[in-house]
Amino acid sequence: MVAFRAMPFVVRAVFGLLLSALVIAGCGTVETTPAAPSPADFGGIISEFAKRGVVATHVVSGDAGCTDPVLIPTSIAFDAKGLDQATTVRIYLYIFNNRAAFERLRPTIDDCARSFVTDPQTYQSIDQSPFVLAGQGPWGTAFEQALRDGLAVAAGSGD
Repeated sequence: MVAFRAMPFVVRAVFGLLLSALVIAGCGTVETTPAAPSPADFGGIISEFAKRGVVATHVVSGDAGCTDPVLIPTSIAFDAKGLDQATTVRIYLYIFNNRAAFERLRPTIDDCARSFVTDPQTYQSIDQSPFVLAGQGPWGTAFEQALRDGLAVAAGSGD
């Protein structure tokens, strides 16, 4: 520190300006790309559906449609209708923590569906990591597309 004080004022001023310029230039290298959006919670998912004309009622948390103890904590069931879906359908939403859990547990949902599906030919599901929607169909074309689009937006980066 003594050597720095011994420098003439002009040299110290130039040194200080150079140091300030380096610090300011370094700020320009900070990552400015926005973080990938994280998946929405249930409220965010339902909001995306509502924006597209799908109305959800009779929401039950922990209703997987079956007795699978792993799926129950991930599930929320609700009734939905709207657009070209005039009759109400029961839909099961499975929300996983991340893509790895989604990939690991996805096959168990089809096994679970055997408990609530009355016609396997019209069983429908939509996968959008980390979410799965499943229910008895048939679903209207516009209704299904609204569910797909809403779930895709709600999923964010899928992790």
